[in-house]
Amino acid sequence: MNIELIVISSVVLLVVIILLIVVTKKVPKRLKVDKYTKQWRELQSFCKDKAKWPDAIGSAEKLLENALKKRKYKGKTMGEMMVSAQKVFTDNDGVWFAHNLYKKISSGDIKSLREDDVKEALMAYRQALRDLGALPK
Repeated sequence: MNIELIVISSVVLLVVIILLIVVTKKVPKRLKVDKYTKQWRELQSFCKDKAKWPDAIGSAEKLLENALKKRKYKGKTMGEMMVSAQKVFTDNDGVWFAHNLYKKISSGDIKSLREDDVKEALMAYRQALRDLGALPK
């Protein structure tokens, strides 16, 4: 009788430990708001010079990608992670606009940027980072 109780207790304990390991690995990490805020401010300095607008968009894209990875959204590509996170984004269309603008810039399809497009993209990135908890609300 005591041996059965010990075996059952051991099995239950093992199951609890395995569950804790599985749950802990899937829990999204909290993001370091100070780190993201600092990087966002550095990115904003690119906005002063029209020639650096593509750098601002690229930096914002990388910040969002990093935040999505840290929060453990599924996907091999940025687009796949954005689809996984779309319910979290309050401006899903804006984030997709920004991402597509980034892709056009990085592929060389766009040579000159319009100020309105840059502003719209950066506002969408900022809101997405807020939605993920990377930037303060």
